[in-house]
Amino acid sequence: MPNVRSQSDPRIRLLWVLSAATFLIFFQAFMVAPLIPHLASFFNVSVGTIGLIVPAYLLPYGATTLVYGPLSDRLGRRTIILASFAGFILFTGFTALADSAAALFWLRLITGLVASGVVPIALALVGDHFDYKERGRALGWLFGAMAGGMAFGSTLGAVLEPFLTWQGLFLGVAVLSILVFITLIPFQTMLDQRVTVNVPSTLRQVGMGLLMLLKSKRGARTYTYVLFNGIFHSGVFTWLGYYFAKRYGLGDVGVGLALLGYGIPGFLFGPVIGRLADRMGRSHFIPIGFVIAGLSTAKK
Repeated sequence: MPNVRSQSDPRIRLLWVLSAATFLIFFQAFMVAPLIPHLASFFNVSVGTIGLIVPAYLLPYGATTLVYGPLSDRLGRRTIILASFAGFILFTGFTALADSAAALFWLRLITGLVASGVVPIALALVGDHFDYKERGRALGWLFGAMAGGMAFGSTLGAVLEPFLTWQGLFLGVAVLSILVFITLIPFQTMLDQRVTVNVPSTLRQVGMGLLMLLKSKRGARTYTYVLFNGIFHSGVFTWLGYYFAKRYGLGDVGVGLALLGYGIPGFLFGPVIGRLADRMGRSHFIPIGFVIAGLSTAKK
């Protein structure tokens, strides 16, 4: 198996493209948060009302990730990831045309439903193409792209809106995503090269497999970590900017820079932490991360 650090390795080039797609998906998901006060004013609704566009995207996104994985086992990785990414591009572009808070809500919901096949299949492709001892750094690229998308989306959503408008932000993400989609096409063969798996034939078998996984201590512990991580990330990037604006009087740029300070380390150090996990083992890093995150919330 070629070394993960070889830039001529087609697996690495595919990983870079998948990381770019992951970055853009998380960028558009979290660029919405700092726009909430502006969108409330634009559509003449309350902040609480327009804030519903955040769970309208994230809840369907999270729920349908459970569907796309088994579908990719049956229909192929290529079919799911290309269709999901194309749907993301289409409805991200349509979001710029929303003329009411209700329309924006439903477009965000549909975008969450169609977009959630990209990142889970990208993670599955890492498992398909990288040995276990190589996966940490490969996964670090993807999770670094997630953290970077959150950070830069939250920052640039606030900073660029006065220049591009919120409609221009959605259109810009759609255009950039089209370019990434084009670069993904040459890798179609690799998208469907995967290890042999026993594919569940029914939804009941899929559910039973998930239940068995959750019954194991290690599986339950891992999924609990992931659940709380998702809750914390969503809460931080959705409402922290609004809190900073109200509590400390920060403007759009100040809010953006504050949120950027959270995401930049994850963006830069994701591959490094992944490589350390390959060398030292995975079991130490997740608890350490939660301890550091908890301590960072302490007030003087």
